[in-house]
Amino acid sequence: MKRIAVYAGSFDPITVGHMDLVRRAVGLFDEVILAIGTNPSKSYLLSTQERVAVLEACVADIDHVSVDVFDGLLVDYCHKREAQFILRGLRAVTDFEFEFQIGLANMDMAPEVETVFLLAEPHNIFISSSLVREIASNGGDVRRYVPAPAYLALMGALGMAVDS
Repeated sequence: MKRIAVYAGSFDPITVGHMDLVRRAVGLFDEVILAIGTNPSKSYLLSTQERVAVLEACVADIDHVSVDVFDGLLVDYCHKREAQFILRGLRAVTDFEFEFQIGLANMDMAPEVETVFLLAEPHNIFISSSLVREIASNGGDVRRYVPAPAYLALMGALGMAVDS
């Protein structure tokens, strides 16, 4: 049976920390699905279509990684895609508390779907999508925090000129 992992998030935008986890996950699983969650009560800087395009560009050179969109419960999406694993990244203790609670709820709803945590590389611990958006919206240079396709989309969404 193929080992399929779902790495879900808003990816608004995807960061170098996310990409590090994807690259490490392909060594652990037969297939990794980057699943963009949709939440109508949440506002996003990048549209769903933009995030799909950015993620597809970011993972184009990585075998066995695909991009998809889902709504509803992540465990239901895992069942639909026949995924046995949920992949999550941990940056700090505060991440652990939140992820632990969600992981336990997912385990209760779908005990056959395992949650696997990967630790963030130490140099990526402070990087988050919200931090990147904040820095970029205030004119800061975020190129070292996001892959090139995400940088271009982020600058476009903010109406800012792109430095070459």
